[in-house]
Amino acid sequence: MRAEPDTDIKYKKALIYCRVSSTKQKEDGHGLESQEHRCRQHASLYGYEVEAVFPDDISGAGDFMKRPGMVALLQYLDAHALENYVVIFDDLKRFARDREFHFKLRHAFRMRNARIECLNFKFDESPEGEFVETVFAAQGQLEREQNRRQVIQKMRARVEKGYYCFAPPIGYEYVDMEGGGRILSPKEPNASIIREALEGYASGRFQSPSEVKRFLDGFPTMPHGKNGEVRLPFAIEILQRALYAGYITIEKWNLFLHPGKHEPLISFETWKRIQDRLNGRNIAPARKDLHDDFPLRGFVSCGECNHIMTAAWSKGRSARYAYYFCQNKSCDAFRKSIRKETIEGEFEVILRELQPAPKLFDLARAMFDDLWNQQSRSSEQRRKDLQSDIVKLEAKIEQMMERIVNADSVTLVTAYEAQIKKLTEQKTLLTDKSAEIAKPAGTFEELYRTACAFLANPWKLWVSDQLALKRLVLRLAFPGGLAYRRNEGYRTAGIAEPFRLLQRFATPKFGLVELGGIEPPTS
Repeated sequence: MRAEPDTDIKYKKALIYCRVSSTKQKEDGHGLESQEHRCRQHASLYGYEVEAVFPDDISGAGDFMKRPGMVALLQYLDAHALENYVVIFDDLKRFARDREFHFKLRHAFRMRNARIECLNFKFDESPEGEFVETVFAAQGQLEREQNRRQVIQKMRARVEKGYYCFAPPIGYEYVDMEGGGRILSPKEPNASIIREALEGYASGRFQSPSEVKRFLDGFPTMPHGKNGEVRLPFAIEILQRALYAGYITIEKWNLFLHPGKHEPLISFETWKRIQDRLNGRNIAPARKDLHDDFPLRGFVSCGECNHIMTAAWSKGRSARYAYYFCQNKSCDAFRKSIRKETIEGEFEVILRELQPAPKLFDLARAMFDDLWNQQSRSSEQRRKDLQSDIVKLEAKIEQMMERIVNADSVTLVTAYEAQIKKLTEQKTLLTDKSAEIAKPAGTFEELYRTACAFLANPWKLWVSDQLALKRLVLRLAFPGGLAYRRNEGYRTAGIAEPFRLLQRFATPKFGLVELGGIEPPTS
């Protein structure tokens, strides 16, 4: 650092500073190139030797130490403290667009004995010159704040029309619309991945955000951190975003669940279930005991003490061996190993037995199809009931708005606003349900093809390479879990209701009365 500059110093070397307000202007325009060209012409005119150029693609508002190019320029001056430099820039607005930091930056250059020259403004150290400079710096700040206000107003107006106008979240991209403007549109393959993650958490396939994170880890198109994994906060943010349900929420603008024009990835009802689950339980850390090598770990319990069994690899003399075992110290089976091949092989036998005969499954599916058609016929009345409830909620919201206008207490206003937010959420949920009912339902086969495929043969999902699908089979087929006793095998498995129903269909006398009647036959 230096003291006040010596006015008798002969400046021969120059540094150029260029700035545009955003990366987009840097990539799409030629602002930095034209600024550098003009500054080089100025240096040539006055006989300066340009030693380095420092560009920035960031706003000039606020602290100049947040601008990488300006920081690099000041560090360059510190590293060449014995040299005397002229710092050239083409416009006063490139220097700073904040009155306070304008003069702080001027002081920073003065302490480094660097002289600043602007192509369209002459710096004057006199009181009159400082006054003029203050006016110009304040004018630059005013223009910046006015531009910011106009941009926000335009963005808010567009959002209120239903068009999201910020950076697209993962799973979406902007596409051009007819008549101008852009709109969010699902972008594959990420859209399908995000949809599966959201629906999986809503349905219970993924029990925690950590399991959603583990699911996203398996896709290279998801953003991974330095450790090669998707960050847990990223998974939580995806679960919380109403944008995936077709609604826009911007809290700083007091916009809550505003209907969007873009195509949603999930229904609002699904999103609401996700929020209920997030708010109803703590966010657990990612389980370290889930691994592709041991798909039953954390699911099968010990048949002696009912504690969940764990699993690990054991190193022998010439090879490694995989075992499941109980870690409950008070259990008689504590640390007594069960070979991986044994416990998983016996499970596969049970799973294969769940597969119903093709003719039986076709009969059950036909029955389900009849029930589905019967339920579809009652949808219209349900839709009318929902419309009636929506009208009632709108009346309540209007009533709360009138109370806010007449309220003279901040506490009352806050309470009314909270009530309006709650009623708006209820209205949005009912509106979404009504819209879903109004859509053509389709056939049972079209809507539940995947579920039918699982019921027909759960084995196909189990033999897949994805741990998430294996865990899905466990939860759907054996919701009560499985218990395994060493040297005896699995206890009677509590299978899911759909498989239980199919097994009841398979019973020869299920639902039938013998021809002789209920009373014993008489001669």
